[in-house]
Amino acid sequence: MDARWNNPLYVTTAINDEGLEGHAYVPGGIEVQISSPMNNHPGTNPEQLLGMSLATCLKATLQAVENEHNVPQSAQVHVNVAFVGERAVFEFLVHVQIRIPGVDFETAQAFVHEAEGRCPVSKLLSANSTYTVETVEEFHEI
Repeated sequence: MDARWNNPLYVTTAINDEGLEGHAYVPGGIEVQISSPMNNHPGTNPEQLLGMSLATCLKATLQAVENEHNVPQSAQVHVNVAFVGERAVFEFLVHVQIRIPGVDFETAQAFVHEAEGRCPVSKLLSANSTYTVETVEEFHEI
């Protein structure tokens, strides 16, 4: 096991013992009703959870980048997650659009590039060809 487990900054445990139709939870923390995106049952799904995790990580990282460059925080992060494939060959397509209206477009691109390299969730996904990040002046449908 990686030796960094011996001195982490933070550790959490997420548990799902019920599958796509049940609940997932963090002991002593959040509990979420889970359902498949392929039906209309109440609850959230893995695509939504991944999107929220990535959007939150990138936004927090961009806030740090903006602070370090002494510019007002204006970054906006939208994450699209698609579930694609067929039996036993399923994948997520993840596309991020980031808009930073408080700076010029070239600076926004530099901030986004920096955030991609620092956000732990983005780093986790970045080696995958199904993950893309786009700096935008306006959000658009993909």
